[in-house]
Amino acid sequence: MKKTPFFDIHTQFGAKISLFGGYQMPIQYGGVRQEHLAVRQNLGVFDVSHMGEFMVEGPHAFDLLQFICSNDISKLIPGKAQYNYLPNDQGGVVDDLIVYQLQNEKYLLVVNASNVEKDWDHIERQNKKFNASLKNVSEKTALLAIQGPKALTAMQSICNAQLHQLAHYSHTTTTFAGVKNILVATTGYSGAGGIEIYFDVSNAEKIWKAVMEAGADFGILPVGLAARDTLRLEMGYCLYGNEINDQSCPISAGLGWVTKPHTDFLNAPMHQKSIEEGTGEKLVGFKINQRGIPRSGYLLFDTDENPIGRVTSGTQSPSINMGIGLGYVKTNLSKPGQKISVKIREKFVPASIVKLPFVK
Repeated sequence: MKKTPFFDIHTQFGAKISLFGGYQMPIQYGGVRQEHLAVRQNLGVFDVSHMGEFMVEGPHAFDLLQFICSNDISKLIPGKAQYNYLPNDQGGVVDDLIVYQLQNEKYLLVVNASNVEKDWDHIERQNKKFNASLKNVSEKTALLAIQGPKALTAMQSICNAQLHQLAHYSHTTTTFAGVKNILVATTGYSGAGGIEIYFDVSNAEKIWKAVMEAGADFGILPVGLAARDTLRLEMGYCLYGNEINDQSCPISAGLGWVTKPHTDFLNAPMHQKSIEEGTGEKLVGFKINQRGIPRSGYLLFDTDENPIGRVTSGTQSPSINMGIGLGYVKTNLSKPGQKISVKIREKFVPASIVKLPFVK
């Protein structure tokens, strides 16, 4: 059971700790709703140091990434980031990830905590054809996500780079909280704006303290993984293990926008066929039309109570105060406005498919 370099800080803040991705992680501090709304309205700081980080370098780095990643790596330049998934050879998804181009022949891959070993083995296996330089720096790398509409303004006082000049999904290496060579990126998983910062674990305590002090006048709160999940769900973002997995079709999951078969990535023809011919099911967002909270695994039905799909994620939205969910339904019943029902405790609870995201 691993701990991030912030574990002692979490316990000092009274966090509820639980095992996630092999790490003892903070699930919540004062309460999920309070933390969630702090991020939507002000800012919050998440310890996401459990995520995996791989360096891919050298003259063959591009060729490897273009083969293992779904998106077009040639669109990247130093200072930019790109959302991707790793296709497998059965048509499913090994993992989703962010690729940061640091230099012309140097990239940082950030993968999900629960998939670090699986992803590393997959990339090493594919790299036998390319011989790029690979390095797993996960254990040495701390990661804080400082998210919310006030995040950039609050953190500017401790950052040498001009944060408001960084475009979305961009990054720079700068001095942050007096520590040199910090990677500051305008990426995140909340849909509320802000930054993510990557740094050596030895600087964890100093940087946490500086972040909390810089955000104090702006209403900063430490935020746990529970609110991270409700925030991403309100945006309709996929979570690996729920919406996508080794068997799921990424086109059905709405990931066609990061699927570029012309790059000839692993198993590209299968995904090209799914794009051209469509798929039998589609990931949708839905709202519950009365009291009720959908949960992963619940079944979805049409208005005649015929089964049409399943819930992959669900919660009570703190922002709009109603039950919301993501789930797969038959493609012909996937349009926004479609009336469906969710079976909750043996009752058919009415719901409506809506256009994502749930909150703007």
